[in-house]
Amino acid sequence: MLRPAMNDILKDGQSYYSFVIAVAKRARDIAETAMDSGVLLDEKPVDLAVNEFHDGKYEFVETEESKG
Repeated sequence: MLRPAMNDILKDGQSYYSFVIAVAKRARDIAETAMDSGVLLDEKPVDLAVNEFHDGKYEFVETEESKG
């Protein structure tokens, strides 16, 4: 599957860096959940996380602290 474009995921003014951090945290959660339940993933956790953000299943919120 082709990766979604960043323009499709990020809204105006959102930080690319904050998005990368959010995807990394979500991917870590996906990997840990799969490991704990003994499920083998068909896709990489990062790909799954990016797709979840693209599909609107998850959103990330930037605080003033994270922007600075």
